Amino acid sequence: MIRVTRLNNTNFVINCELIETVEATPDTVITTIDGKKFVVVETVEEIVEKVIQYKNKILLAHRVEP
Repeated sequence: MIRVTRLNNTNFVINCELIETVEATPDTVITTIDGKKFVVVETVEEIVEKVIQYKNKILLAHRVEP
């Protein structure tokens, strides 16, 4: 899950596993696999970085030490 900000400055959390596309139109629009669209203030690059950080956190949490 990643935290993003609507254009009215309210925050919400979105399941990044359900994101299909992120595009700049020029506002950033996140489209989920079920077709829902969310317009957010973060840039495409910021969304990508948040997803990478989230996935890294998950991978590290499940890492098994030899």
